[in-house]
Amino acid sequence: MSDSSKQYRLIDSGHFQKLESVGPFRFVRPSPQAVWRPKLDEKHWKNVDAIYKRFPGGDGKWTVYNKKLPSAWVIDFEGQKFQLKRTDFGHLGVFVEQDSNWKKMRQLCEPGMSVLNLFGYTGGSTLAAAMGGAKVCHVDASKTSVAWARENADLNRLSDHPIRWIIDDVRKFVSREIKRGSTYHGIILDPPTFGRGSKNEVWKIEDHLPSLLDDLSRILYSDFRFVLLTSHSPGYTPLAMKNNLLEMLGDCEGSFELEEMSVPEYNSNRVLPSGASTLFIPTRS
Repeated sequence: MSDSSKQYRLIDSGHFQKLESVGPFRFVRPSPQAVWRPKLDEKHWKNVDAIYKRFPGGDGKWTVYNKKLPSAWVIDFEGQKFQLKRTDFGHLGVFVEQDSNWKKMRQLCEPGMSVLNLFGYTGGSTLAAAMGGAKVCHVDASKTSVAWARENADLNRLSDHPIRWIIDDVRKFVSREIKRGSTYHGIILDPPTFGRGSKNEVWKIEDHLPSLLDDLSRILYSDFRFVLLTSHSPGYTPLAMKNNLLEMLGDCEGSFELEEMSVPEYNSNRVLPSGASTLFIPTRS
């Protein structure tokens, strides 16, 4: 990470939690893959602005200790600005483990390309593709998330860039794109484990990802440039996702880049596993 890592630092991790500084504020949030002991003593973990705890049923709650903690603030992470907020899910709106993917998107995308970003949430990948010059279609079922992503685009002076903002169920949108004959040079998707669409449509990654990938294969340009699939779901390792993409892409020749997404601890040799990433780049004649 560059100097903008000062805007985000993983200070410590362990006991299924992470201690981090995000801009000028410090938080403790859940981290299921932190299956080791913290390095720092308890006083560091108590010196925070807020803590998010998740309950056994899946819900969670923020406890705020700093009365001056704002409802929203902005950080610049690796050249992309994000407006951050505390969500009911314990998220803040930036997913720093995607850092290497955002760098790849800025390099792979160029003017004249069309890119589809599904499950786009707060728009980190949309911003990266747009910064590379691509026209982007950003799709998410949450009206709140799409509005948040648009705010991030404004922060990055991308208000006038050709970005389509779509509030829709991903599977329904892709089905309509097939009927319309739409095609894309690049596809990015970061599907959740479970979700609900704008009209209460249910998404389950184990049931619906394979058929979605089948449909996406029908809206790729014949000379498409990439497909990027990432996940934070248990069991969806880089190799598992590569196998899904192999089914999607058939005999298409190219190379895979497999990565266990991670976040390095500040002043430590440990890294925190934070999801999986599989990027396919076809061989260009």
